[in-house]
Amino acid sequence: MKSLYVSDLDGTLLRSDQRISEYTNRVINDLTERGMFFSYATARSLITAKKVTKGLNAKIPLILYNGAFIIDNATGEILKANYFEKASVKELLDRLFDHQIYPIVYAYLDGAEKFSYVPELSTSGMKKFTDSRAGDVREHAVPAADDLRNGDIFYLTCIDEPEKLYPIYERYKDQFHCVYQKDVYTGDQWLEIMPKEASKANAIRQLKELFSCDRVIAFGDGKNDIDMFEIADETYAVSNAHEALKEKATGIIGSNNEDGVAKWLEEHGKV
Repeated sequence: MKSLYVSDLDGTLLRSDQRISEYTNRVINDLTERGMFFSYATARSLITAKKVTKGLNAKIPLILYNGAFIIDNATGEILKANYFEKASVKELLDRLFDHQIYPIVYAYLDGAEKFSYVPELSTSGMKKFTDSRAGDVREHAVPAADDLRNGDIFYLTCIDEPEKLYPIYERYKDQFHCVYQKDVYTGDQWLEIMPKEASKANAIRQLKELFSCDRVIAFGDGKNDIDMFEIADETYAVSNAHEALKEKATGIIGSNNEDGVAKWLEEHGKV
């Protein structure tokens, strides 16, 4: 039976310093070179994902932006993309603006991927985020909230107080794919909103069909990994995982700082 192995990135495949270890790189590069079907699924973009996985040169498809995109790691080609419908994202942005929430908006503008934000309306958490992306070619500061509506939008990131974000999550969690959780590194409250079709689970289904695999084995640490755990045949939570994810896991493996995923793959993975 052919298996597709999929791992979350932050808190799972990456260590707490937001880097992938040489050991993990070596294991995955070797196994995929020998024929293992492997991918990682992350909320990150291709640029930031490749930055933190330097040395992982495997020719694999990557699930990015929590499933909004599937991109070829070797060529950068977009294999699958999910965008908001114009009317639905207009209504969503109207509601956010009415509640004084001004998100970071990811969109394709004139054929180029950009993340747009209004510096004067940014929260402290947003400023931490944009400061960490200084020099990123996708950065697009705009003068007014209405400028956030432009382009083909595929992802919204809201970083604000829970009392502002949670009602929005409750309002839209069934209409869109929403992830409401604290950032693993800063502790800031995030609400990420994507088209309903954009999810790690849907992207994994597509990869499973593309590779003609019979089963899926998934690894994760956060609540946003629950959807892919629910569609996988075997699931392994790292020991540092959220308790809600551990409850859905087939087993618990070593932590992200112990290279738990790579050690499991080296011992149990099949090519």
